[in-house]
Amino acid sequence: MLKKGITLVLSLAVILSVYLYSYQNQSILSEADLEVIDSVETAIVIPEPTVLYGMVVDSFQIAENSVKRNESISDILLAYNVSHQVIFQLANKAKNIFDVRKIAPNKKYTIIYQDIDSLPSAKALVYEPNPEEYVVFNLRDSISVHMEKRPIEIQEKSLSGVITSSLYNEIIRNGGTPELVDLVADMYGWQIDFTKIYPGDKFKILYTERTIEGQSVGIEEIIGAELIHYNSPFLSIAFDQGDGTDYFDEEGKSLRKAFLRYPVKFTRISSRYTKKRFHPVQKRYKAHLGTDYAAATGTPIYAAGDGVITKAAYEKYNGKNVKIRHNGTYSTQYLHMSRIASGIKSGSKVKQGQLIGYVGSTGLASGPHLCYRFWKNGQQVDALKVDLPSSEPIMEDFMTTYNRYRDFVRSQLDLIEYPEETKEVLLAGVK
Repeated sequence: MLKKGITLVLSLAVILSVYLYSYQNQSILSEADLEVIDSVETAIVIPEPTVLYGMVVDSFQIAENSVKRNESISDILLAYNVSHQVIFQLANKAKNIFDVRKIAPNKKYTIIYQDIDSLPSAKALVYEPNPEEYVVFNLRDSISVHMEKRPIEIQEKSLSGVITSSLYNEIIRNGGTPELVDLVADMYGWQIDFTKIYPGDKFKILYTERTIEGQSVGIEEIIGAELIHYNSPFLSIAFDQGDGTDYFDEEGKSLRKAFLRYPVKFTRISSRYTKKRFHPVQKRYKAHLGTDYAAATGTPIYAAGDGVITKAAYEKYNGKNVKIRHNGTYSTQYLHMSRIASGIKSGSKVKQGQLIGYVGSTGLASGPHLCYRFWKNGQQVDALKVDLPSSEPIMEDFMTTYNRYRDFVRSQLDLIEYPEETKEVLLAGVK
């Protein structure tokens, strides 16, 4: 920085002396003088400042890292000689912006600091809870905290392929993401058993993706898809009738049931609905009127259908649990949670697929799992055997609009070509 400043001052001095000499001698600048001035002006290049997270950082040092397990904001800042008192003030300033207790392992953070008396002194901490946001903890002139959002671009994309082993492998192989696989599986979950997918089944997907600086940060939505399963086409069109986006088939029927097939991603069914089961904790036979899904502690649990929360509490045997009334016929309950999700309380409305809690082993449980209970007309029934109703189809008032939009999306799907190697697979199959 000092060298740049000296160069700038000397250059300006040369220009000024040339002009003063010309003025004093009442002469017009010669071509040689002009060339000197032009060369000096060209040499004066003021560099653009380095900006990081909205701050000019040319005079600072930068350290990037990831939060370690059990590491707190205090641990991070104490290493950069920030006092306990300042950290306490910073946490108070952040209360209504970001709860510092929610700093999580493996999340990126950046320290902007200076060396003072050979010791690193933090001037700002930037924490990134997700790819779309970052929190700036400013320690420079005065303590302040604010959250910023990166500009997000929505890009339309398409993907196609022929399945040789699994839908997951084929989507990933053709540039898709695990999130896209999950969305497609959820969308077709009631029409197709993906454990019985056939080699040669093929698919086309039209979707939008959120990107930041060209990098994908998530799927916005699936616009439409076509899955050909055992030579039968399954068309899916995203459409909003005013109550959120749902997916519909060729005739405008909903692709989903009024309830999720499974409210949690589980490793296995550890216990089924039965009128007589040996209880692993109580060591006696008794009815088990639910389905147990074994899953790791902290696995998200989702509302099986739209409804109203009638209970969100801790009980001695059920542990932390949530019960939802879906309508006059159906209710569901979710037991043994490690934690009930934020905002989930009695009287709250929930939508199908909304996060309501996390798998745990609270109450009378021998290990982490979800006990899922299902009521029909006030009686507990087997959730795996009950004949579930479908979601609402396209309403008559929207049918003309839907048909027009369906034809447009289908025309866009028709433009998507299968990969070259896919065509070879199909031809081989025909032979």
